[in-house]
Amino acid sequence: MSAAKPNLTLDDIHRAAARIAPFAVRTPVLRADALDTAVGARVWFKCENSQRTGSFKFRGATNAVRSLDDSKAARGVVAHSSGNHGAALAEAARSRGIPAHVVVPEGATFAKVEAIRRAGAHLIRCAPTLRAREETAAEVVRATGAELVHPYDDARVAAGQGTACLELLEERPDLDVVFVPVGGGGLASGTCIAATDTRPGIRVIGVEPRGADDARRCLVAGDLVPAPPPDTICDGLRATLSPFTFGILSARLHEILTAPDPATRDAARLIHASLGIVVEPSSAVVLAALLGPDRPRFAGLRVGVILTGGNVDSP
Repeated sequence: MSAAKPNLTLDDIHRAAARIAPFAVRTPVLRADALDTAVGARVWFKCENSQRTGSFKFRGATNAVRSLDDSKAARGVVAHSSGNHGAALAEAARSRGIPAHVVVPEGATFAKVEAIRRAGAHLIRCAPTLRAREETAAEVVRATGAELVHPYDDARVAAGQGTACLELLEERPDLDVVFVPVGGGGLASGTCIAATDTRPGIRVIGVEPRGADDARRCLVAGDLVPAPPPDTICDGLRATLSPFTFGILSARLHEILTAPDPATRDAARLIHASLGIVVEPSSAVVLAALLGPDRPRFAGLRVGVILTGGNVDSP
């Protein structure tokens, strides 16, 4: 399968930044001596756990919702989501006063489902498979005429997600490398374009759970290839690349590293102890990779990390 031609530019990301500025939080960038010592590099963390709805997804959802003309917006929006994208779209729709319909697979994190409910979205449950999610969302679109806002296979969404990296580079323009989690690839795509077009020579490195390394397999194969069912605690990283995101990542992403779930759990605890924040496993996997076998390769570098969210169930 040939990759779809990427349809996302740095100008799109700058326009998204201006469009979402009245609504999104400019999240903090944190660092800690203890983490620098552990990694052997200077590391700055872009804390999207502090974003509205608790994740970076609010950026892309808001850009998509605010891009609609009034006639389309009046019919509402639809998404399928394991939680964070659905909560973000629901809140973005609520802020514009339009309907939101969110298809959520069974087994989604309770905290994320409750966030969708609180934002007033119409919540529809489905089987926990990508096929069921897509088919159910398509049924809602046919029934309502609402606009589908895909969690990552959407240039409007990826442009919004890329604004997190823009902000990080505005604060730390001297970074050598940016690490970003990879699920469906929307955030990674926006990050790649924001980083490499803003600072030529910078590397963007993706990170996946070892039990859900479909993107790594695709990039190694040079094509979209089937992957085994995901087996990871990183619920936000179980999605697979689309032709759109594969096209961007295959051209822009330097490489993908992986980390096992036990190391990811340890990394989440270390982030909490060092930075005083709670993050999802889908965020902590990046630090797990930085502390893994590849750690010596990044010694002495200036490293940026995008922490994607903090919506976790209470123990």
